[in-house]
Amino acid sequence: MNLRRDVFQAIADPTRRAILLLLASQAMTAGAIAANFDSARPTVSKHLQILTACELLKQVQNGREIFYSVNPEKVKEVAEWAEQFRQLWDERFNKLETIMKKYQ
Repeated sequence: MNLRRDVFQAIADPTRRAILLLLASQAMTAGAIAANFDSARPTVSKHLQILTACELLKQVQNGREIFYSVNPEKVKEVAEWAEQFRQLWDERFNKLETIMKKYQ
């Protein structure tokens, strides 16, 4: 299986999004991350592999342990891409709101 996935495939999974939220405030080991989920540790490890392959997570080895943290540069890249759609939809909702006010 090729782990070099598209970043949007990676964040499409709710467990991987939850892992990103969990790591947003602090770096954690795989075991500490897995403790927050009902999934088996190998399942969480697979999610970590995918997020790391997509560069959404960074790994730092400290002794025998590997700590995972969010890669802010990659998250910013994803957010900037998605921002263009937020702006588009804001404009459309504003137009819809204007039309609806005419008929109230």
